[in-house]
Amino acid sequence: MADPLWSTVATERRELADLLDGLAPEQWPTPSLCAAWTVQGVVAHLVSVQASGVLGLVRAAVGGVGSPSAVIEYLADQYVEREPAELVALLREHAEGRVAPPGMGARAAMTEVMVHRVDIAFPLGLPAERPAELWRPVLELLSGRAPRLGTMLGGHPDTTWVATDLGWRSGTGPEVTGPAEALATVLAGRAAEVERLAGPGTAAVRAWVTA
Repeated sequence: MADPLWSTVATERRELADLLDGLAPEQWPTPSLCAAWTVQGVVAHLVSVQASGVLGLVRAAVGGVGSPSAVIEYLADQYVEREPAELVALLREHAEGRVAPPGMGARAAMTEVMVHRVDIAFPLGLPAERPAELWRPVLELLSGRAPRLGTMLGGHPDTTWVATDLGWRSGTGPEVTGPAEALATVLAGRAAEVERLAGPGTAAVRAWVTA
């Protein structure tokens, strides 16, 4: 039976495409929160994973590209020079795509689109807010012990993560509290929203995410 979360992933990809429609040409080269990429690079990455499909991913891996991170960067490079309008069109075209790391499924795809939306919107000063409930599967994946996705930082401190707007908590150790978005983006290795967190475990988390 298909995971119903895939439908939400498709909706979020289309919502992101709507946000991208409003960008001016000079905004696309802006460095994103994802250190490896500009705004255009992040969109190229999101497009490349779905547009290349499983076969494309296998070919990239077999071709000797190397680690999963290297495969992701290689695929993004195949699309990053395309015009922004084409990238947005491809994001919509492949909104229903269901390519995900083996065994990680829709939660991995949801994590990518939600975190990368913030990667794009935050440095541009654009609203990134989404309903808090949408962050639940993202928090579940990032607070667990699943392998890190490409640009996601691993090895977070042992703390109890508490989403103040979601009724969600996970982990053991000193509490770190804050909005679901801030928790998720910090768990993903982005320091931009760490100041929105509070609690006795925050100092350790800040040291980890800014190291």
